[in-house]
Amino acid sequence: MKLEGAIALVTGVSHDHGIGAAVCRELAKEGADIFFTHYQSERDWPADFQEKLRTENGVRCRHIDIDLADPNAAVKIIKTVREQMGIPRILVNNAAHSTRDGYMELNAKTLDDHYAVNMRATCLLSVEFARLFKQHKQSGGRIINLTSGQAQGPMPGELAYGATKGAISAFTLSLSAELAPLGITVNAINPGPTDTGWMTPEIKESLAAKFLSGRMGMPEDAARLALFLASQEAQWITGQIINSEGGFLRA
Repeated sequence: MKLEGAIALVTGVSHDHGIGAAVCRELAKEGADIFFTHYQSERDWPADFQEKLRTENGVRCRHIDIDLADPNAAVKIIKTVREQMGIPRILVNNAAHSTRDGYMELNAKTLDDHYAVNMRATCLLSVEFARLFKQHKQSGGRIINLTSGQAQGPMPGELAYGATKGAISAFTLSLSAELAPLGITVNAINPGPTDTGWMTPEIKESLAAKFLSGRMGMPEDAARLALFLASQEAQWITGQIINSEGGFLRA
């Protein structure tokens, strides 16, 4: 039980087949108590998922329905975690907002909507998390951000998404330097195209030949890497954007 006694905060856990849910399951298997955020999920799903994590892994679990576009969301979340569970040791910024745009469609609202969830919420949650560590003089913290490989190649038709997720990589590098003296590592995972339920058969067919490993990325692939980065074994890894794409060819 590598993470027994640790509290993990995971954002963007709104359905059973997503990366967020897979991360929660992997961390809970190793003994971590889980606090997850969700938004616009099916009515009974969060409570059912919470109960499953509890009964199958013997860990504590809480959740909150919150819109990360709210400027005060980060403060509310950290406050709720502290009151209900204690001080989190692991933060996984998994939540994302994505809509199609392109240069003919991009406007201020589209940019603002993406920025609020993808960038602002990630930044504010990360610093609120770090302030807790400094205040309580703890060490061994882990911040794990999810990005989408913006440095690996273009994403036509997703300008706002690409810009805001790409900014997470720069934030990860700079924050890692600030938090290293506190014993907090900061890394990002680029899982590549992952089958979380959004892919149509046509998309799967077009992508299949580009995966040299012979299969599509699955949520569990990213979750296992998140588990490693959250563990004691990864204490010497920080400021990295790890492209875990199964040999995905973008050309």
